[in-house]
Amino acid sequence: MKPRLLDLFCGAGGAAMGYHRAGFEVVGVDIKPQPHFPFEFHLGDALTYPLDGFDAYHASPPCQAFSTIAKQISQIRQRLIQIDKPFVIENVKGAPLITPIQLCGSWFHLDFHRHRLFESNIAMMGTPCSHYWQKPRFRTYDKRRNGKLSTVVPVYGHNYQHKMELAKVAMGIDWMEDFELNEAIPPAYTEFIGKFLMQAVIRLDV
Repeated sequence: MKPRLLDLFCGAGGAAMGYHRAGFEVVGVDIKPQPHFPFEFHLGDALTYPLDGFDAYHASPPCQAFSTIAKQISQIRQRLIQIDKPFVIENVKGAPLITPIQLCGSWFHLDFHRHRLFESNIAMMGTPCSHYWQKPRFRTYDKRRNGKLSTVVPVYGHNYQHKMELAKVAMGIDWMEDFELNEAIPPAYTEFIGKFLMQAVIRLDV
């Protein structure tokens, strides 16, 4: 039987797919309907959803104004600390995470940056950046607009749809709509993180 991972604030399942590939049975929770989430999904508030019955946890509070992110990160961190099992909290650069590691698409030979931070209660290893080989068309970055963070995908193509198809190929995601892709975590990131979580879960079971 596979270890079970609860994906809080799951969105359309970029993170979930990586954990699935790392060997977890993934269940997603989001306050908004997620018709493209590729695994078992429950509509609910991540800050109150029951945490019992899982071996590991992932949480990606939405990238909103930092005052809101800070509150949500603090709340979900306290919930996960109390459950006393392996967890990961993910967010963008500048978010108030505690001693996070950083992952970059260039390390996984993905043709974009999309730097993301991961806090955990287990030991994990970050990755260096290797931007030198990348083409400009697949680079992604976080930009402030009206006090909020929005992910921009400056890819070049014949038209908008062609650009988004190139972005999907670059990120290794083919099941999302364009607006879902813009904030998605590349599955390669959480497949990498998932191996650390899996090792921690196995140690707890021994």
